Amino acid sequence: MSLTPRDYNLPVSKFESMLKTNSEIFFDSVDFEEIIHYYIDTGKNSLAKKAIKLGLKQHPNSVLLKLLKAEVLIFDGELKAADALLKELESIEPHNEEVYVQQASICSKLDNHEKAIELLGKALKYTNDKADVLAMIGMEHLYLDNFNDARLSFAKCLEVDFEDYSSLYNVVYCFDMESRHEEAVVYLNEYLDKDPYSEVAWHQLGRQYFILGDYTNALKAFDYAVLIDEQFLGGYIEKAKTLEKLKRYEEAILNFKETLKLDDPTAYVYMRIGYCYDKIGNSVEAIQNYKKAVHEDPLLDKAWIAITSILIRERNFTKALYYVNKALEIDDSNYKYWRSYAQINLNLSYYEEAINGFRSCISLQDYDLIIWIGMADAQNLIGEYEAALKTLKKARALFADTAEIEYRLSGLNLRLGNFENGAEHLSLALTLDYEYHNIIKGIFEKEFNIDFVQDMIERFGETS
Repeated sequence: MSLTPRDYNLPVSKFESMLKTNSEIFFDSVDFEEIIHYYIDTGKNSLAKKAIKLGLKQHPNSVLLKLLKAEVLIFDGELKAADALLKELESIEPHNEEVYVQQASICSKLDNHEKAIELLGKALKYTNDKADVLAMIGMEHLYLDNFNDARLSFAKCLEVDFEDYSSLYNVVYCFDMESRHEEAVVYLNEYLDKDPYSEVAWHQLGRQYFILGDYTNALKAFDYAVLIDEQFLGGYIEKAKTLEKLKRYEEAILNFKETLKLDDPTAYVYMRIGYCYDKIGNSVEAIQNYKKAVHEDPLLDKAWIAITSILIRERNFTKALYYVNKALEIDDSNYKYWRSYAQINLNLSYYEEAINGFRSCISLQDYDLIIWIGMADAQNLIGEYEAALKTLKKARALFADTAEIEYRLSGLNLRLGNFENGAEHLSLALTLDYEYHNIIKGIFEKEFNIDFVQDMIERFGETS
């Protein structure tokens, strides 16, 4: 743990007073170590270097001061000079673990993580603080994506210091990276057998159950986490997410709201609350919370589109258009947003805008049948019959033998006086789905009232 300026007060004050008067005061080596550590911890490297220089002048054989010099050299990127100094120190004190730790730091900076691990292995033989060195070894293995070896190192840290939660997180991270969630559950349960009051372990256990889709056990684990620590923000969030999965939306809302008491509100929490209200049919509260989300993060397009979806469902298309435009201002490369935009404009009879929306969907490689049909219908409604025909022909190439396309091709051909083509498409359409002619009749009422068209429909009806 870093010391505070107060801890260093006397030696640091004396040293700075000496610098101001341009004099030289004698300090013992321990005082120099404290002064240098203070300047390193506070990021005052130039003063640390001055202290090191004077310290080595007064105590030229101090290994600890030379180690601090090596640390500053490494920090400044002077790796060759640091390495030379450390080799000199290794010959003087071959059992000093700090020499190997700093040599490992140089190797790590040079991406030679295997050598760093080897050097840290030497440090481990001589150190009294095995947990720290084991954690460093674990981090080097992580750099190499050796998750199994990293996990074993961090697990050994926990054998030395059972409450080293940083190492516990890293053990679970390694399990996660290898998708070994069942093994993580076993490990965490064994850990909890030794320390059943660890809210961190319960929280991590809940996460593993959640990933595995075991929401019942996940909920139990998160319940224990927040019972042990009633201020555990992450525990409440994970518990709320689990309740969502269990479709217990009212309880999820309560737990999300609990987080608002513990910390500043976030767009994420308001989004989840809005979603839960939407799922229980309370669209007023849902929209209010989505609006709170965009108040916290105006660039949160998902909140704007969530409001849009509710308004489309309620057929409030005028307001929906305002909100979908907000979403598109933030992300105009999301085809789902353009779908909503096109759908809204189609319902508002803004056909040109609807066509632009459908075209944007297609340019974003959204080739769903509904897009082609929607665009063809909009083109038909503004009298662009040839354009509508081209759209439907493109759709037909993607969706062969589709009644929705064939009926429209029939209607458009009849409207343009191409009776032979119209009859051909109608025949295929009736074969594919006879009942659908009742739906399509609303779009092409005049054409479907033509005598020979009525005769065709009647004959198919008799045989179907």
